[in-house]
Amino acid sequence: MELVHLLRAVTVEFDLLGADFAARHGLHPTDLRALIHLLDADRAGETVTPGRLGAALRLNSAGTTGLVDRLERLGLVRRSRDEQDRRRVLLTVDEKAVALGWSFFGPVIGGLVSAAGAFDEAELATVHRYLTAALAAVRGNRVPR
Repeated sequence: MELVHLLRAVTVEFDLLGADFAARHGLHPTDLRALIHLLDADRAGETVTPGRLGAALRLNSAGTTGLVDRLERLGLVRRSRDEQDRRRVLLTVDEKAVALGWSFFGPVIGGLVSAAGAFDEAELATVHRYLTAALAAVRGNRVPR
């Protein structure tokens, strides 16, 4: 149970850090979750439409439109037409959002990377395996909508 409690503590600290970031920049916590989702999708080479973003964040169509409008107004997200299907709108994170995120979260990311440097490859593989299993366990207990 100690690992479960430590993981929960890390999760709470990340949540508090995210709330601090959001508050400092006039964002709602859902705005931050949207930016993280878009960044993760970009890193994975996936495209995101407003519909996919709304589904991922469990928002209805009106809530998703309001969220994207707000992030676009702030210069953090861009809408563009899909080149293959001009009817589709794609969402991307603007470089302004990336720079803003790095200015705030960069030291934390640096600390995490530094901490990982104290582990050998086998230990990191074990941590990776545990966190992957923990993520699957949490996702598996979400109530479907």
